[in-house]
Amino acid sequence: KGELIAVHRPKLKGLVLAPMKGVSITARDGLKLAGYLTLPQGVEAKNLPLVLFPHGGPWARDTWSYNRDVQLLANRGYAVLQVNFRGSTGYGKKFLHAGDRQWGRKMHDDLIDAVQWAVTTGIADPKRVAIYGGSYGGYSALAGATFSPDVFRCSVDIFGISNVTTFMKSIPPYWTAFRSIIRQRVGDHEDPKDVEFLNASSPLYAADKIKIPLLIAQGTNDVRVVPAESEQILSAIEKNKGRATYVVYSDEGHGFLRPENNLDFTARAESFLADCLSGRAEPMQQAVYPGSTAAVKEVGGKSQ
Repeated sequence: KGELIAVHRPKLKGLVLAPMKGVSITARDGLKLAGYLTLPQGVEAKNLPLVLFPHGGPWARDTWSYNRDVQLLANRGYAVLQVNFRGSTGYGKKFLHAGDRQWGRKMHDDLIDAVQWAVTTGIADPKRVAIYGGSYGGYSALAGATFSPDVFRCSVDIFGISNVTTFMKSIPPYWTAFRSIIRQRVGDHEDPKDVEFLNASSPLYAADKIKIPLLIAQGTNDVRVVPAESEQILSAIEKNKGRATYVVYSDEGHGFLRPENNLDFTARAESFLADCLSGRAEPMQQAVYPGSTAAVKEVGGKSQ
């Protein structure tokens, strides 16, 4: 029997949150994927704009729990789909290692299959699908824009990896003991045989395929996914006359720790999604949220 012990977010007490339910999705090769679908309150689950929200890690997982970003997106009118693609933890070693050397391949296919599931079931409008994520989720957002440019209407990349080789070369010293695991699960950038393989996994080398708008965020002090990862994909987008908004926060690392920066980017993200998917948004009252260190660069060009 479950009993309420305490309320750790008193401001949410009494509020009606968007319902989050578990779903099962079958990947194209028959692998069963567990995920979570959150729908806007009081809206029929039919032909909705959809935000695919892949988790970071990638050796982690989404859980049935309160998620501020998911609740905000649902509040703005979007169906939000989280899927524990192969390589996610919590489903046994076989499922975990099914993701070995599958960055941009079967791990990405799982995300596309999840979108297809949402479209086939009638939940999602295929013309209004966004992909939104941070870290590996940011990599997935870039992969969506490059490897599957016809699936998504727009992409939100938060400190995501654009070049797997340069990412592995810039791994911070405190990850030294983790290097062997990364080589096993991603590829070995020091092995000449893996160069082409890793390049094929890297969104940077498919940047010419981008035809949707992107919103990219980066922390200057990020040592896990260094600023060069965002800057090189931005340069490629500019070269190919694509469209992107690049926001840099000079006092952030791998994530948003300062509330002012978090609020600034959240406001930008919801406005960006509203422009692309026609959802709701609370307009920003100023160019930069008070106290935020956001510096913005706009790259213009033709986009569909």
